[in-house]
Amino acid sequence: MSEMNEAGAQPAVTIKAKNNGPFLVEGPFRLIDADGQEYNLEPGKKYNLCRCGASVNKPFCDGTHSKIGFAAAERAVREAEGGAS
Repeated sequence: MSEMNEAGAQPAVTIKAKNNGPFLVEGPFRLIDADGQEYNLEPGKKYNLCRCGASVNKPFCDGTHSKIGFAAAERAVREAEGGAS
């Protein structure tokens, strides 16, 4: 399902939370760290951004989430409450 913005066009940036994994970001975007330094990103490339906090290549995902058994909070809460995943 694709979401449309108010003008009827698809949004420029899409962020998808992968199942117990990183955020997949696609579209033109800027990535700036806490010190204000901007990353040089390749236009048109999709980027996986870490959300488990354990990547040694932060802010990018290096696959560590699968080694540490990362469970995304929104999914873990739903499952703990007996909801569907």
